[in-house]
Amino acid sequence: MFSIKTLHNITLLTIICFLFNSCEAIKKLPGSDARKFPADPEKRVEQNLKEGRGFKLSQLGEKKVGVFDFASSNELWRASLDIIDFMPLSSVNYSGGIIITDWYSKNESPNESIKITIRFLTNEIRADALDIIVFNRKCSTNLLDCTFTETKGVLATELKKEILKKAAVYKKENKENKKE
Repeated sequence: MFSIKTLHNITLLTIICFLFNSCEAIKKLPGSDARKFPADPEKRVEQNLKEGRGFKLSQLGEKKVGVFDFASSNELWRASLDIIDFMPLSSVNYSGGIIITDWYSKNESPNESIKITIRFLTNEIRADALDIIVFNRKCSTNLLDCTFTETKGVLATELKKEILKKAAVYKKENKENKKE
């Protein structure tokens, strides 16, 4: 019979033959059609860099300043930031889908302040797209003894309504601009 080494070689040879015979699958891979790429290596490198598929060693130390259009193209995100623009922001994370403001109080009542958290549950403009929580902080006159409560009421509902209205306006403007 065959030795284990011979069986191993036959199996390996069979796999290699199978791979060479399945060239149709290879033709479907991106970048496998040589007709779509220039023959000159310099032009090929330049094309790959334009398409974001590579880098030059001479550019490794350079810092690229990107253009971030993601927040401006998300209507809910833009509307939320516009509505709460009077408040200082504590944390803003687009990829995490959350905006957290810092404590804010009017000058008339420095012992009372609010903090708003906006979570984005979807990018679609709809009533269940946002989860808004408003926290209230009431302190004694020396600002040492404070109580914190989650406000369930009109403010969170009104904020959500205003954000959704403004986001709908932004979406309409974007559609009109794309038509032009």
